[in-house]
Amino acid sequence: MRYSDDIIEEVRNRNDIVDVVSEYVRLQRKGSSYFGLCPFHNEKSPSFSVTPSKQMFYCFGCGVGGNVYTFLMEYENATFPEAVEKLAARAGIELPKQEYSKEARQEADLRSALLAVNKEAAKFYYIQLRTDKGRQAGDYLRNRQISEETMKRFGLGYSDRYGSGLYKYLKSKHYSDELLKQSGLFNVDERRGMSDKFWNRVIYPIMDINSRVIGFGGRVMGDGKPKYLNSPETKIFDKSRNLYGLHIARSSRKKNLIICEGYMDVIAMHQAGFTNAVASLGTALTSQQCSLMKRFTNEALVIYDSDGAGVKAALRAIPLLRAAGLSAKVVDLSPHKDPDEFIKAEGARAFEERLERGINGFLYEIDKLQADYDMGDPQGKTDFFHEAARRLCRLEDEIERNTYLEAIAERYGIEAGILRKLVNRLALQGAGVEPKPRPVTTGARPAAAKLSGGADMAQRLMLTWLASYPSIYEGIKQYITLEDFTDPMYHRMAELLFEQYDRGEPNPAGILSRFEDLEEQKKAAAVLHAGIRLDSDEERQQALKDVIFRMKSDSLKKRMARGDPSDPESFMALMREKKELEEFRVQTGELHISIN
Repeated sequence: MRYSDDIIEEVRNRNDIVDVVSEYVRLQRKGSSYFGLCPFHNEKSPSFSVTPSKQMFYCFGCGVGGNVYTFLMEYENATFPEAVEKLAARAGIELPKQEYSKEARQEADLRSALLAVNKEAAKFYYIQLRTDKGRQAGDYLRNRQISEETMKRFGLGYSDRYGSGLYKYLKSKHYSDELLKQSGLFNVDERRGMSDKFWNRVIYPIMDINSRVIGFGGRVMGDGKPKYLNSPETKIFDKSRNLYGLHIARSSRKKNLIICEGYMDVIAMHQAGFTNAVASLGTALTSQQCSLMKRFTNEALVIYDSDGAGVKAALRAIPLLRAAGLSAKVVDLSPHKDPDEFIKAEGARAFEERLERGINGFLYEIDKLQADYDMGDPQGKTDFFHEAARRLCRLEDEIERNTYLEAIAERYGIEAGILRKLVNRLALQGAGVEPKPRPVTTGARPAAAKLSGGADMAQRLMLTWLASYPSIYEGIKQYITLEDFTDPMYHRMAELLFEQYDRGEPNPAGILSRFEDLEEQKKAAAVLHAGIRLDSDEERQQALKDVIFRMKSDSLKKRMARGDPSDPESFMALMREKKELEEFRVQTGELHISIN
């Protein structure tokens, strides 16, 4: 069973999508919609749109879209019932006791089983570190000055050099091979069977913000390759949306989070008392991780290795942090390479002092930019100030822009007035303006519809028209019936829309809740969230007429193909309909359908 449609709608209506999404993504209003960095793929320019009037979101970059339920299902990797329950709790709604549908229960059971497998694996690795087999790994950690208490706190473990120990252990717990395959903990070979993915490695369990083990990282003992190995992505592990150590750092009473590069940096800093340290999981920092941090702090300190790669990583992270609404500072640890080395050499107090001397992220970008120019050459200096001015143009807040402008002018010896004139001139020329995401548009002529998918595209366009202009429904009923929606998905969407409009309650976002499958929700959201960009009433009338003609034409062809040639009455009715359709195509003038 599932929750009733009334309950689902009540919960959805009590959770405004802008409020919910704003808890995860920094949104800025632009016109009638809100935009931000998409939490579902990595990007630098906002293409993630939330439309209050439709109570829907859509990303023009990756195509993910839906209503408030879809958002939670995607972001939290939750099932539909779990999303309903979380939003109900948020709105203070008590839900009736219900059983999951078969599909939802299977999905929830799979996630629970994978979490259980990971928990058992973490226990196995933890014990192995404390046996004779794990002596080398234990010595390695102790040589890195990691205490037993810290090892325990982070659940550190060891996978022995024989690649079957974990598999045998989990099989003794009666886990199926099919489940173990989905855990990401094993290599699968058709001839040799299954073997442990991690062997002869120090193991770092990766936990989500609720302290559940969702994956593992492993550092090889000796000269094996790769030096570090992470779990692949699974139903419960998405490395772009999690941060190592955040399950502890989220409870730290520090005013900020410290971002560093590796597991050992995080562990060393926590052991030294800096329990607000986190690290990305073997990849560059992502916009999704920045949005995750924004839930717990407003400031991030960036500490990457002091080599060229570390500087490059810091420069890449700063704009992502700023776009997520976090103020960023970069901490210089030179002459030391990383936090672990610094703390061992100079101690926690000196490290704290370095943190307090963190360089403002924007000014750090300008400092590194300046290094690319010959400031002793007039042309080099001119080029530098032009590029600095372009960077200033990207700052939307006028107070922030003026503050940084004055700081740069003082720092690099240029009159603030001259730099301000340069910034204003470049701003008028469009410097620093990020290209805006282009919404999906409709209104194509039949020829264009054919190129884009023919009959299915015409049905898709009609649904977009109905979602965008509810006022056209009464007029559309003169021409279009449910029978004309021949695609099963679009037929179901039309059926739900028609029901809503017959009740006088247009509610496109409510339709999405009727599709529990995420892929179907995405497909429906792409249709309902699309925009129609036509400048004049005449263009809109003609575009709508073209869509009606294409839909009716395709529907008629299918009915004629299914018709019984031996039934002359039915055949003549179809021929009359064909003639009427041709007359509709050639008639001039408006359809007299209100579009507003």
